[in-house]
Amino acid sequence: MDQKINLEGFTILDDTRGLLIKASHRLHAHFKEQFSLETIEQYIFESYELLDAKSEIKIYLPSLTERFAKDRLHALLKSAHPEESDTIDILFVCVHNSGRSQMAEGFMAQLGGDRVVVRSAGSAPRATLSAEVIHAMAEVGIDIRQEFPKPLTDEIVRASDAVITMGCGDACPVYPGKLYQDWEIENPADQSIDVVRVIRDEIEKRVEALLAELISANR
Repeated sequence: MDQKINLEGFTILDDTRGLLIKASHRLHAHFKEQFSLETIEQYIFESYELLDAKSEIKIYLPSLTERFAKDRLHALLKSAHPEESDTIDILFVCVHNSGRSQMAEGFMAQLGGDRVVVRSAGSAPRATLSAEVIHAMAEVGIDIRQEFPKPLTDEIVRASDAVITMGCGDACPVYPGKLYQDWEIENPADQSIDVVRVIRDEIEKRVEALLAELISANR
């Protein structure tokens, strides 16, 4: 099951490296039946490098790295053994992963509950989520303050049963056996809160329809 990642050229300060090694050991306690410590360290360090270029809040980066790597490892397991999963994995992708895809993920997580595993990613992720998007989602009772923009990675796409793109063109690789949809939805970046609310409500309606379609198809 182990899949090695090339770490050549990675430059990480010693203090941060120590935090990442500790995170690797915590993840190994969770995944020790599926992955070696070496493989988990490789995913941790690569995930750190992927996030480091974008994150503005460096102090939290090791903990965000641990969350990101854990999700990638779960996705790797699902893609390798889809028959062992009883959930529907859904991926929302937009350009920055700071607006549309985060709203869609928030709605799907709330509406789908335990029936779904929902993720989001960006083809060119920003450093932080849009403040207007966070506010608009809070207005409908969904707190996305702890979320963060993430880059699109191959194992996340492979694990997904449905891949929904919003304005990111051909960023997603296409694999057989998955539902692909492209939603034409206005980008909320740098928009007023009133415009963001309209976009939010449209996304909610589309997520409701998508969930109904997926549940019907998986009966």
